[in-house]
Amino acid sequence: MKKTLIALTLAAVGATAFAYPDKPVTLVVPFAAGGPTDKVARDLAEVLRKGLNNQTVIIENVGGAGGTLGAAKVAKAAPDGYTLLLHHIGMATSPALYRKMPYDTMNDFEFIGMVNEVPMTLVGRSTLPANNYAELVKWLEANKGKINLANAGLGAASHLCGLLFQQALKIDMTTVPYKGTAPAMTDLLGGQVDIMCDQTTNTTGQIEGGKIKAFAVTTPKRLTTPALAKLPTLDESGLKGFNVSIWHGMYAPKGTPKPILDQINAAMRAALKDPEFIKRQEALGAVVITDARLSPAEHRKFVEAEINRWGPAIKAAGQYAD
Repeated sequence: MKKTLIALTLAAVGATAFAYPDKPVTLVVPFAAGGPTDKVARDLAEVLRKGLNNQTVIIENVGGAGGTLGAAKVAKAAPDGYTLLLHHIGMATSPALYRKMPYDTMNDFEFIGMVNEVPMTLVGRSTLPANNYAELVKWLEANKGKINLANAGLGAASHLCGLLFQQALKIDMTTVPYKGTAPAMTDLLGGQVDIMCDQTTNTTGQIEGGKIKAFAVTTPKRLTTPALAKLPTLDESGLKGFNVSIWHGMYAPKGTPKPILDQINAAMRAALKDPEFIKRQEALGAVVITDARLSPAEHRKFVEAEINRWGPAIKAAGQYAD
């Protein structure tokens, strides 16, 4: 009887030690509020809490330096599962964009799993003379040196897509960086800039409302989202092989205990099956991950492959930030 009581007591102590989480969890978004990554994070937070003892998941926006400031904050946070990161393709491109990095992508984080993939759209101000992709190319060629291409800052998804678009067309444009996607879209809506390549999570509503013009999508196949279904791909429009999708994944500080990581991964997997979350993502043109990249190991392998894919392209363009 005595041994049984001791065993039960030790089991209770062990259970208490791993009663994670017992307070709100912070999900850091390394970009400004209102942008596409922020939208994904807020939708995810609503359903993620169900697998985290119904604790509140607080979104903290830590923008700046192409997402590296927010990522660095998580890399340096206590490895206790209470500070997590939701980041996009910038996790793979920042090592090539920045000469000095405040963290090591592959060694300073625990990989939790991928959340979604988001296509990009090539869009322009509503007053642009062009009404389709062919007309846009003619207009771009006729206005070399006068074109303003907006993006959400060095390393942002819109910057990377715009970079490849310029390289593919061999037309130099005046790049206008902003501190986030929201202000970039505001100026596109106001006609202060001409074109932008941005995620469907940020452009679909504006396209549906007729507030901006849409010319093409960046995926190999056309999208099925009603508002975007008629848009051609850049590949079929003549830019063969053009393929840019922006993905999001979750991370924790290096050294976070495996039982906690397993619980977060399980909560994430459950959240990605939530019908309302799927519905919201599909409405924005995003595809929720259902394959092996839901696992930490495959997530890590994918990011490493993306680093090897983007590094040469970025270095060839000679675009760096100190």
